[in-house]
Amino acid sequence: MPVALDSPAGEDWDDGMSIRTSRWPTGVPCWADLTVPDVAAARQFYSAVLGWTFEDTGDEYGGYVIGQVNGASAGGIGPLPQEGMPSAWTLYLASDDVGKTAAAVAENGGTVLLEPGDVGPMGRMLIAADPTGAVFGVWQAGRHIGAGIVNEPGGMTWDDLRSTDPERAHAFYRSVFGYRIDPLEMAGPDYGLFALPDEEAPLGGMGGMMGAPEGTPSHWLVYFAVADADAAGAAAEAHGGSVLAPAFDTPFGRMSALTDPAGAVFWIAQTDPANMPDRSG
Repeated sequence: MPVALDSPAGEDWDDGMSIRTSRWPTGVPCWADLTVPDVAAARQFYSAVLGWTFEDTGDEYGGYVIGQVNGASAGGIGPLPQEGMPSAWTLYLASDDVGKTAAAVAENGGTVLLEPGDVGPMGRMLIAADPTGAVFGVWQAGRHIGAGIVNEPGGMTWDDLRSTDPERAHAFYRSVFGYRIDPLEMAGPDYGLFALPDEEAPLGGMGGMMGAPEGTPSHWLVYFAVADADAAGAAAEAHGGSVLAPAFDTPFGRMSALTDPAGAVFWIAQTDPANMPDRSG
């Protein structure tokens, strides 16, 4: 489906986007959302940095909005559930049955923080923490499958687990989601790429804390694709965010770590969509 995206990097992307309309297979990172004290300010920021437009879901869903790229869902933003909580992105992994996933989380040393429940007709979800403390969500699709676009500017393109005990974390995610974890030697002895057992293409990475300040808890990082990492970083600074790690080149693309005006951390990656796995379907 040829489309043109007017990107915050100042380039027009005219490419066949990978649009997803069917539910994601179990274990695939399928969604990410953000909780912030000021949803309106976050909308302005992510519109400037990721090129998002927004769909309001109404009062029924507490002011939650869905960021979109040319009409395809890319990520969510909602108000903090409790005043004083830190703003943060949450990564969601797909499941065909969140009840069974919740049981597997508990059986393998994790903690269910929010029990499985319905989100209207949109689907069912739970929030959990792995045995090393990293928080993640699980999504069982109803009307909302999660991300409708990935690996394209504005869409999710990667995710990383930074764990205080990567060996224990690897064992947990293997047991709960059935992942295969392949070592990536260039990233250090604790880092591996996780994938579905019948797929070659990785879904993300899992490793140690990689130089994070002492006392940083285990956490998941979400990466969004951009057409120009330097321009996206400049847009972040111009709209109240900050650049934690200036853009740098890697074998996998040019990357940068940013924070939004509320302090939520996320990464951006300038990659060639032609080199990314096709997740349409």
